[in-house]
Amino acid sequence: MKVYFYRYGSVCEPDILEAFEKLGLSVKQEIAELKRKDLVPAEVVKIVSKGLQNEPCDFVFSVNFFPALSEVCRIFNIPYLSWTVDSPVLELYTLSVRNSCNKIFLFDRAQYEEVRALNPAGAFYLPLAANPDQRDKAIGAASSSQRENFSHDIAFVGSLYLEKSPYDKLNKSKVRPELLGFMDGLMASQELIYGYYLPDEVITDETADEFASLCDNFRPGFSTLHDTDYLTNKVLLSQFFLGNAITARERIHIAAMLGDKLDIYTASDTREIKGVRNRGLAKSLEEMPVIFNQSKINLNLPTRAIRTGVSFRVFDVLSCGGFLLTNYQEDLGDLFESGRDLVSYGSKEEIESLAEYYLSHEKERKEIARTGYETIRAHHTFVIRMEQMLKTAFAPS
Repeated sequence: MKVYFYRYGSVCEPDILEAFEKLGLSVKQEIAELKRKDLVPAEVVKIVSKGLQNEPCDFVFSVNFFPALSEVCRIFNIPYLSWTVDSPVLELYTLSVRNSCNKIFLFDRAQYEEVRALNPAGAFYLPLAANPDQRDKAIGAASSSQRENFSHDIAFVGSLYLEKSPYDKLNKSKVRPELLGFMDGLMASQELIYGYYLPDEVITDETADEFASLCDNFRPGFSTLHDTDYLTNKVLLSQFFLGNAITARERIHIAAMLGDKLDIYTASDTREIKGVRNRGLAKSLEEMPVIFNQSKINLNLPTRAIRTGVSFRVFDVLSCGGFLLTNYQEDLGDLFESGRDLVSYGSKEEIESLAEYYLSHEKERKEIARTGYETIRAHHTFVIRMEQMLKTAFAPS
């Protein structure tokens, strides 16, 4: 079986490529977007169409969903497999999502339920995965000085989302104070709740439409998404704008709460957060595995736009043999056991108490890290996940 792998630079693409090859697939890589990030959909259609004409393949695959790829596959009458690894993926709200060629795999059950309503035969739930072999190599290659340098009591790797909060960049000067107060209160409430996403339930279409009409720059940036019939103002406000804004607020507040107990690897500006040690950026493939392996506690603060799913960071940390303290998510219990593979918290205050407990209980902490690593190897590698995807996509109808 031959796959046309359309690549755009997702960090997990090399792991998926390796998994395909281990499963015996022949892979044709399309790397045009790795060279040119300004490709428009019409150019993608032309490039992929030519590629398939010159070298026919059994199916097309991409990380996340590309409407242009779906349209090409519809014309060529071949399956288009995609696997979402982010949330939100706004391209899922285009008319192309309903094409019969689609086999869309989604890591977040909330996201899956939305897409299944639009394409019942073409939507499938598939959690994320890890590549422990690659992580083992990176950890094994680390020098003793690197191991010591990347060893911390509590470590967090990632953006504080200060630069990823489009809500805070909106021109809200015309929005009623009462409506702004409602948004602020909603975000503050969501910070206190794990396992349930309030904005989806509380924001009405009428509220979202009013808010959008009063913000001069509510929809810029989405003009390249053609036929976005399903991309409502409610979806944009709830998942894109508020999801990122809540994430930024939460990460800042938790970093401030932990203060000098926290070592953070980020390009975000942390000068206003007292005590936090900003270690700068960490290299994804070479340094992050060592940080996860050597730190006593790795803190996961996923974006709140992931409404039920388990983020890549969970799989990353566990695949490095690291101890993970992560938030409660609805999908988490289907994949891991809290207290056995990792530890989940249900409030900001619980982060401090759990961190204090596991810092002083080394044997228990190391046993949980070991079990989490074994669970990844047994159930959650990219090879396992790609095999599940292919069996599902090409199961006899």
